[in-house]
Amino acid sequence: MTLPRLLLVALVLTALSAVTAAVVQVVDRPAARQASAASPDPGSPRMDAFGLGVLRAWDERRAEAWSRADPAALGALYAAGSVAGRRDVAMLRAWTARGLRVRGMRMQVLALDVVLRHRHRLVLGVTDRLARAHAVGPGVRYELPRDAPSSHTVELVRVAGRWQVAAVRAASQPTQPTQLTPPPVPRPAPQPAR
Repeated sequence: MTLPRLLLVALVLTALSAVTAAVVQVVDRPAARQASAASPDPGSPRMDAFGLGVLRAWDERRAEAWSRADPAALGALYAAGSVAGRRDVAMLRAWTARGLRVRGMRMQVLALDVVLRHRHRLVLGVTDRLARAHAVGPGVRYELPRDAPSSHTVELVRVAGRWQVAAVRAASQPTQPTQLTPPPVPRPAPQPAR
């Protein structure tokens, strides 16, 4: 074999290796996404994918209910008689009474452990914080500050195929979800007389 042919073969083999590596990387990308969903922050411990999925889906439905200012939809996310549910609905009504809606709410899960997992009951040890949200109203846009991480136990029950929160317990506070205290409604600036 001549030197030019040998170089051509080496070049073709190198190109094939690069294409194979790229294909393997693309095929393996869903697994990498799944791993990053289970462990949202670099260096954080791997979290239970099932528990995290249940909690994230519930948080998304809660954020939607808050965004629509819909106390019935929010209340439906909680089991009957849930103290956490009553408090969350009361907070939503306090915001709505001031003419404000909370939009873009996102909870950041920093740690999650499955304490108990049964077919119709799930207990999670969670450390999370409100990562993003803003309040809007007539002439008002208010960015909510990130809250500090808090650890609590979240008990969910499966009712009619949907997970509902039965209780949220923190060491320092009785059963309650992340608090959203409405800011004072800013008064509009006085308009010059005409």
